[in-house]
Amino acid sequence: MTIELRDASVNLKAGEMFVVPKGVEHKPSAKAECKIMLVEPCGVINTEDAGGAYTASNNVWI
Repeated sequence: MTIELRDASVNLKAGEMFVVPKGVEHKPSAKAECKIMLVEPCGVINTEDAGGAYTASNNVWI
């Protein structure tokens, strides 16, 4: 999996973790299917102001 940032790319392998700092634009992608664990504070909207069909609710307590 790769996370594209404005000025860098972060390549992750199985078992690795990366924290995207608050407010940093990022674009995750993968050449093949991968499974991730995404942790966000309650209330974070995954599509920012764009909204639409890709907006996911963020109300699941783990």
